[in-house]
Amino acid sequence: MATDARRIFHLSDVHFGLENNRALDWVKQEIAEKRPDAVAITGDLTMRARHHEFAAATEWINSLDAPVTVEVGNHDMPYFNPIERFLDPYRRFNGMKDKVEKEIDLGNLAIIPLKTAVRAQPRLNWSKGWVTDAALEKCLAAIDAMPEGRRALVAVHHPLREVGTQGTALTKNGEKALRALARRPVEAVLSGHVHDAFDIMEDTSEGPVRMIGAGTLSQRTRSTPCSFNEIEWDGTRLTVAVRNLQHVETADMQIDDVPENALPPRDPRDPVAPVRQIPRVDPPVH
Repeated sequence: MATDARRIFHLSDVHFGLENNRALDWVKQEIAEKRPDAVAITGDLTMRARHHEFAAATEWINSLDAPVTVEVGNHDMPYFNPIERFLDPYRRFNGMKDKVEKEIDLGNLAIIPLKTAVRAQPRLNWSKGWVTDAALEKCLAAIDAMPEGRRALVAVHHPLREVGTQGTALTKNGEKALRALARRPVEAVLSGHVHDAFDIMEDTSEGPVRMIGAGTLSQRTRSTPCSFNEIEWDGTRLTVAVRNLQHVETADMQIDDVPENALPPRDPRDPVAPVRQIPRVDPPVH
């Protein structure tokens, strides 16, 4: 007999180029043993979008024994080839193009993508998120086309909260997107980018939206060790367990709120895991 129960593994910020191979081997084994119904990877597959980093990411992702959907992260845009960044920014995803921004039907639950990484934007820091009208319309159209009774998990790279000023804003048009999602059957928004896990309810003028963030599987840890989210859906309720190699309890892995700057560590003074895994050389700030 069919069941509504589903298991989703939510991974993010793998950062091939500074990946944590022990964590990746562990996650791959967990996928092989637990056989999740889907794997959602919410962006930043690479460190600097180099060809060899994408080749490693493609090989690993294609080896996973589960349906996979992949979001594009800001680190996945070409850093050192501006012509390619503007004219063909997703070319390096060709080896896994069937998985990029893929909708996954899980019965009474579906994973729907919403792109937040853009090739350029009218502010200096291009690492931050931007929800374009076209991206939002595409996402909402997919949700509106779902059969009645189905719930959506919306997969993004950047957390959608907008805090109001350019200096501390997370995602441009994030509040607009959250309001639109609040009017629809959205169970949660899955994101990455900040390298720490969280599970919060964001109040909007249209109602609350649940925001679930995954940590990193790279050496670029911040305040918690490498982790991923194991999400369970019983047909009516979504639960999240943060899985990590150090067996830290979920509550201790989740930060209380989305950091205002929502950036991975860039300075030795930033809070990090005890191993202090901050790369000596960081990508340029755009």
